[in-house]
Amino acid sequence: MQPAHTPDHMASSSRATTLIVGAAASFVGLLVVGAIGLWAWYGTAVFFEMVKTGIAACM
Repeated sequence: MQPAHTPDHMASSSRATTLIVGAAASFVGLLVVGAIGLWAWYGTAVFFEMVKTGIAACM
């Protein structure tokens, strides 16, 4: 519930900010879960080789 003195545009801006932060946190969480999954599936040596190759391809 919003305080009575909060203008509508500030409330919607706050909701938008919360939505963006939530979406970004969800995306980062998915990346972390994906990394842990790859680590568990392929093992540490292969996982690190894949990361190293991916970084080398980007540079």
